[in-house]
Amino acid sequence: MSNESNTKKRVLTHGQLLQMKRWNTPTIYNGWEQITTHDSTRDCFNIEETRDFMPQMGPMVGYAVTLVIEPSNGKHREANPNSWNEYFRYVASVPGPKIVVTQDLEKPKVFASGWGEVMANTHKALGCVGTITDGAIRDVEWMTNAGFKALARRLCVGHGKVCPVKWNVPVEVFGRRVEPDALIHADQHGFLVIPDEDQSRVLEALRFMDANECDTVITAARSAVGLSTEELLAQIAQALGDFRSNTKKKFSSEIGY
Repeated sequence: MSNESNTKKRVLTHGQLLQMKRWNTPTIYNGWEQITTHDSTRDCFNIEETRDFMPQMGPMVGYAVTLVIEPSNGKHREANPNSWNEYFRYVASVPGPKIVVTQDLEKPKVFASGWGEVMANTHKALGCVGTITDGAIRDVEWMTNAGFKALARRLCVGHGKVCPVKWNVPVEVFGRRVEPDALIHADQHGFLVIPDEDQSRVLEALRFMDANECDTVITAARSAVGLSTEELLAQIAQALGDFRSNTKKKFSSEIGY
């Protein structure tokens, strides 16, 4: 497997990525759905449930480096004894921040972990901020200590005979295909793969939608003290109308609630 990088030209600056870390993934989605031509009811996010084992670390955002593993199959080491070296060179060649998107060929029956303390520290040194793996992880406290976040299917005790099978290839995790160098935002809710054509507008869009919610429907609901039920419902209806009107005026689109 080639270790050459297919890195595309970055649309967002590192500072803009840091700004995106200040919002959770549903908030990113709320902005993204207003500007995308994709089907926002089923495209670009995980379909299967995933678990965030370090929710206290908050969201992570980065570009995908992709990896395929099969932890219980030792034959892969025999086929390519130099696979780790080649894979690490690929990871190092991609500008950060990076998220390792790992497809485990043993799912749904995961026998061993592809991720633990050693892998977390090594990838952190290579500029990675975390992993999304449809397999298992272990050493949760030590991965957290390394500052390396993980979304995974489950926890596991053993490490198996892990080595890279493929890398820098499209992978499928939690029902979603992820291409190398895709921009990803992830947290305890799941992950969103932001299409290239949407990246330049997503930050502005999410800011608008967040402010729009706070200025209309959320304020209306939280200022209900002393109102009768009829007055409260009327106030919320008016705020929801304002919210929808603001959204349509900004994006020329209807909001679904």
